[in-house]
Amino acid sequence: MNRPCASPIALATLAEYWLGELDAAREAELDEHLLGCGQCSAALAELAELAGGIRALVSAGAVRAVVTDAFLERLAAAGLKVREYRVPPGGSVNCTVAPDDDLLVSRLEAPLAGLEQVDVVLLDVPGKAYERLRDVPFDAKAGAVVVAERIDIIRAAPAGRGRMQLFAVSGEAERLLGEYTFNHAPWPGHG
Repeated sequence: MNRPCASPIALATLAEYWLGELDAAREAELDEHLLGCGQCSAALAELAELAGGIRALVSAGAVRAVVTDAFLERLAAAGLKVREYRVPPGGSVNCTVAPDDDLLVSRLEAPLAGLEQVDVVLLDVPGKAYERLRDVPFDAKAGAVVVAERIDIIRAAPAGRGRMQLFAVSGEAERLLGEYTFNHAPWPGHG
């Protein structure tokens, strides 16, 4: 029978381990712990199963999610075709989705250094917010938030305009970092 772990590994640390984000010394330390600890090994297996399900949904374009560059690199290495649009704050881009695209991402560039929390707000055509993604992951050094879109919905959409906003959030206060406009056109011969 497995004994309870005297020093369970935090979920955030297990996620960093799973994503390969730990330095070599810390990773070796966790390797040793996981070999001898059924409780932490089971937690890692559950995390891996959950990550696999999320990865499958995101890579199928079935959910909108904010993703990391490391995640995109793994999908591209696995052979998925990623269509990416970079947009600076206040900028716009003409965009589409090809029939053979597997994933569509919007890279929202912004000054992110020193920020605690970033929210993504999606706006309808008149400019009213209809969805807010709170406390999204971001890489301050990369200077961008990467949003994986629902490719099935975008692929079926008629020509139109979409907008997103990025907000820096600190406590109850928020500051607009940028607004981004996407001028969508269906792939020629589709939609």
